[in-house]
Amino acid sequence: MADERLQKIIARAGLCSRRDADQRIADGRVTVNGSVVKPGAMADASHDHIKVDGKMLKAPETRRYLLFYKPREVVTTCDDPEERTTVIDMVRSRIRQRVFPVGRLDYHSEGLLILTNDGDMAAKVLHPRNGVEREYLAKVKGDLNKAEVQRLLKGAVIEGRRVTPIRVIRKGPASAANTWWLIAVGEGRTHEVRELFFRIGHRVQRLKRVAIGPINDSTLRPGDLRDLTEAEIKALQAVGPQPRRTKPRQVQGASRRSKTPTKSRKTTRS
Repeated sequence: MADERLQKIIARAGLCSRRDADQRIADGRVTVNGSVVKPGAMADASHDHIKVDGKMLKAPETRRYLLFYKPREVVTTCDDPEERTTVIDMVRSRIRQRVFPVGRLDYHSEGLLILTNDGDMAAKVLHPRNGVEREYLAKVKGDLNKAEVQRLLKGAVIEGRRVTPIRVIRKGPASAANTWWLIAVGEGRTHEVRELFFRIGHRVQRLKRVAIGPINDSTLRPGDLRDLTEAEIKALQAVGPQPRRTKPRQVQGASRRSKTPTKSRKTTRS
């Protein structure tokens, strides 16, 4: 077998995602034939002795693809130095293979999370150029007026990258205290949805992820776990670079009240 990038070998073995493998290499936790390697290192999995944290890298396991409903106050990692409950703690007794979470879902949020030991598929889902949509239901403090929704749709720079919502739709009736909104974004960044609403003056009180690309399941409850179907796996494996969006973003249900005068703007209803 020819040399290939070390992070790809580690991910294919089911230990972690490519992103996490990169970090472990950078932290000096990976050796090849007894020598600590640097980011960008190459190796041959069929001949080289590769160790992560002093343990020999095992041959790839049978691929496993799972959909998990993460409860609130659970950490989306394989281990936690603060000894909080992790998603892996919650599923370890139910599956034999070692899996890892695809992406992050913050501690106070809940909802759908893919678990797998397929590093290549995880990399496809996570790479920003593939534009895999994440849909969230957000319960926010107060109501959004038309101007605020337009500001939300313009996006914001978060962690050095601009995050721009694909669509924003009111779900259910408004109340004096709070409102529910469905918001879709094209890549996953830590706290991005909470931060987007915070930037327009509305604190998110509850956040649920309800879809990851083609994957959704409204029947799952916190702590539920199931295998992805063959059709769902094929849909994820087919993920690839997305064409540039030309249609206007969608917005529905914004209150007509406005704090500042704004020019009328046509929107596409969903």
